[in-house]
Amino acid sequence: MHSKLLAGVTSGMMAIVVATGPAALAQAQQTAPAATPQAAEADDPVRTLVGRLDLEKYKATIKGLTQFGDRRQGTDRNRAAIDWIEAQLKSYGCTNIERIKYDYQPAAGRGAGRGQGAAAAAGGQRGGGRGRAGQGGSTVFGNRTRTGVNNDPTAQPDLKLRELNSQLSTPGLREQVFCTKIGTTRPDEMYIVGGHMDGIGFGEAANDDGSGTALVMELARIFSSPDVQTERSIRFALWNNEETGLNGARAYVDQRKDLQGKEDPPGSRSYPEPKWLGMIQHDMMMFDHGMPSADGKVSPEQRPEADVNIEFQSTAKMAEAAQKLAWFFKAANEKYATDYPAAVGPHMTNTDSTPFMDLVPAISLRENERGAQIGGGWDPHWHQVTDVFATFSDKDFRLGLNAAQTTLSAVAQLTGARIEK
Repeated sequence: MHSKLLAGVTSGMMAIVVATGPAALAQAQQTAPAATPQAAEADDPVRTLVGRLDLEKYKATIKGLTQFGDRRQGTDRNRAAIDWIEAQLKSYGCTNIERIKYDYQPAAGRGAGRGQGAAAAAGGQRGGGRGRAGQGGSTVFGNRTRTGVNNDPTAQPDLKLRELNSQLSTPGLREQVFCTKIGTTRPDEMYIVGGHMDGIGFGEAANDDGSGTALVMELARIFSSPDVQTERSIRFALWNNEETGLNGARAYVDQRKDLQGKEDPPGSRSYPEPKWLGMIQHDMMMFDHGMPSADGKVSPEQRPEADVNIEFQSTAKMAEAAQKLAWFFKAANEKYATDYPAAVGPHMTNTDSTPFMDLVPAISLRENERGAQIGGGWDPHWHQVTDVFATFSDKDFRLGLNAAQTTLSAVAQLTGARIEK
């Protein structure tokens, strides 16, 4: 375990203090000379960076991703989306853009990936009632509705979108892109901020996971600004093959875990794979409309008590440190988010932070609890033809923006972000 997981914020400006016990909150405390509240607010670089997030820019990035349909892995539309993401990162000034390449061969009997075949279409569906949901031990209470993967392209009423999504996946070479903000004083250490860019269901994968991909891209845009410096490095990763079993994230871990912290070439102060201090995943960020009613219907309006769910996995080897990281993110939300609060839960599952969770403190940000709520049918657009940009309102998009505010403010503190004047 990294002994200074929550240390390293800007010297002379902030210090991270980790509280233990039931309240396990990590708080950033000002240590600069006393100043008026107004002056302290104006001089807070984290608040300035959070202020650079913009709802319309976030929406525009999601909209840009939806031009490639559901971005199913192993298709031309998936490859075109990766090229577009890379071009956007370059336009932001994001440096050190790289691609991970790997071979994806689905297991026998699974076709070319989840959601491609009658068995997959039926898989995961459950009726009403109470029970266990998914991995991680989360218990479902209350009303439930069916979940599953739409595998019928003709269910998509938009003929143009149906045509765009018509090509099915084939096995073979896969790629995924990432870029890195290099730290000024500790380039050998980094936080990984991720979201998966592939989707399924024959919609636009606007929420799953255009919303998380756009969040990561917006953070890359802001941290890549020439006036922003960080002491530690930040990697912005857009995973592929999440929907087939986290294959892109697993490939990254397999290829790069043993390269951590190694200078290449020696003496260069260049670290192709800095030591991992934490991994933060974003997967489905926008839809928190509450539990289905008894007839299985979900409210069309975002509920007033919507929140950003921050999850760690209680059974992971790094659970204690991951929990502290989750509470730190909640504290950042309380200070910097504008509209929606955050809640911490112990059942992180079925997303790209899972391959990291025994190696590094790993957390996941979501719209709902993955096991108890998403798994119980709280999002009727999950893997469906209705997961399109037009489905969501500004209240939905704003929930995603608040998740971006939460991650940006936490990562800015953890990496010692400052603004050069």
